[in-house]
Amino acid sequence: MPAEEGLEEMKRVKIPIGPYHPALAESPELFTLFVEGESVVDLDIRIGYNHRAIEKIAEGKTFHQVVFLVERICGICSNIHPLCFCQAGEDIVGVEIPDRARYIRTIIAELERIHSHLLWLGLGAHIIGFDTLFMWAWKYREPILDVFEMVTGNRQSYAMNRIGGVRRDLLDEHKPKILRVMDGVEKDVKRIINMVLEDPVARKRLEHVGVLSREDARKYCVVGPTARGSGIRIDTRKDHPYAAYDEVSFDVPTREEGDVMAKTVVRLEEMLQSIEIVRQCLDSMPGGEIVAEVKEVPEGDGIGLGEAPRGEDIHYVRSNGSNFPERVKVRAPTYANLPSLKNQVPGYRIADAPIIIAAIDPCLCCTDRVAIVDIRDGRKKIITEREFHEYSRNATRRV
Repeated sequence: MPAEEGLEEMKRVKIPIGPYHPALAESPELFTLFVEGESVVDLDIRIGYNHRAIEKIAEGKTFHQVVFLVERICGICSNIHPLCFCQAGEDIVGVEIPDRARYIRTIIAELERIHSHLLWLGLGAHIIGFDTLFMWAWKYREPILDVFEMVTGNRQSYAMNRIGGVRRDLLDEHKPKILRVMDGVEKDVKRIINMVLEDPVARKRLEHVGVLSREDARKYCVVGPTARGSGIRIDTRKDHPYAAYDEVSFDVPTREEGDVMAKTVVRLEEMLQSIEIVRQCLDSMPGGEIVAEVKEVPEGDGIGLGEAPRGEDIHYVRSNGSNFPERVKVRAPTYANLPSLKNQVPGYRIADAPIIIAAIDPCLCCTDRVAIVDIRDGRKKIITEREFHEYSRNATRRV
């Protein structure tokens, strides 16, 4: 190796973030930064360190049981996954859910969007050292969780959806409390917007950092606020309306800059839109039943689409006519957004990498998948549950 080439190689250093790291508490992933001095010149992303086999477990559960299972895919998005699954089941059955159920689904989905964005904002603020905003954002999130507890009995994993409608009604006495919370959260979000936009340190850390151009956003097929922060106006609620979204009026906030600040502002403005959607649904709430009876799921295929806080969520379900789904396939939005970090992180400093990664709001436990491939012939291999457990035990013994 020539001396100049060897010197160049020595300049480049690997800095691993993960797979076990305090910043990746929910699920282990590996982000390897390749740095020269303080600058990141390349990024390698490895997923699949954790696998809970939810798609496979679903094949051994009844359709109604799977609703509770997919609710555990993500603690923050514990409504959108069962909602998408139920819509896939309703697609197979061909059932129209009652109008009241559609409105209740919309309200719960938008409350979840607000609480998810506030949670992300707090974590993002903590990453850049803005702990005052971190504590305020999580304080403002508490009333939303109180509403979930009042309506569903749970602050997380609400168990609201079922194939054919919803499990719980929204009572008349709930409406005044929800409206009061919406008024309070609206004031709080506007206060936060001023904090973010007027704080010079926050602007320095977020503006012109982690830029994803509109062209690159299209190439990577990103979704959600990651796409809208780069000027791409896509939103499943508008493009493929479900629940009651075709009966309420709301805007889809977008920004053109493509940086971390743009993604932040998009989420802040989305919360204001969510508040208006909840108000409209409460004002126009129809009466009637909350569930259409579904006795059996016939043979067929169904797809459920929904706009999760992070972007488009897709559930594909195949039925063979039994009480158990033959196949459940989940495409969570983070799976679509993660590859774009290859473009967003290089070119910035090491200190910028954590907030750039966080800016896509990665839900890593939604994303992990495992496929076993025989490297000798390149073929995929299916193993039994017992073999998988034995493989895990042997790997633990070696450690």
